[in-house]
Amino acid sequence: MEKGRWMDISQPLTNDIAVWPGDTPFSFHLSLTKAETNSVNIGKLSTSTHTGTHVDAPFHFAEDGKKIHELDLQTFIGGARLIDVTGVPKVGVEELRSHDLSGVKRLILRTRSIYDFKHFPDQYTVLDENIGPYLKERGIILIGTDAPSVDAVDSKTLDAHHSLHRNGITILENLVLRDLTPGDYDLIALPLKIQDGDASPVRAVMRKS
Repeated sequence: MEKGRWMDISQPLTNDIAVWPGDTPFSFHLSLTKAETNSVNIGKLSTSTHTGTHVDAPFHFAEDGKKIHELDLQTFIGGARLIDVTGVPKVGVEELRSHDLSGVKRLILRTRSIYDFKHFPDQYTVLDENIGPYLKERGIILIGTDAPSVDAVDSKTLDAHHSLHRNGITILENLVLRDLTPGDYDLIALPLKIQDGDASPVRAVMRKS
């Protein structure tokens, strides 16, 4: 990867993108065409706030949690370290001990090498609830993953979400990391300013630092 070149690490939002089971399908179409208006094309979209690459606000799983418009933008801009945990079913303290996290503020986890944006994965890497205090001790404020969630698809308690929230760590999900090698990067992953939102799609990019 060329140093200084920004790489797009977000999923493409297409009308056949996989969404969380039972969630709102993504849809984009032109509600008005240039031929109809004699001047412009105007698009219309419908989506869940958790479609594709997105940030979870604490309000998603905690009634008293901050909403997406209340999150600190500084969290989503700055240095990040990408580590490879491909094939590990659950990432917790033991799985992170072998990785140097000194000076890291934003930790990005690559858990797979194959991406199929049209089908929701049968299995994916999740996070152990013991990860929250461990990351906080190291000064980490954001964790990103290429999995659709930090908890299992059938979890109702969302232990990893709550552990990260209790320890002040923001969650970024559904990244696309296949073209990146482990190491240090600059990250930009700004959520939309959705008033009272529980989450927001993001256009996430990284470059070698």
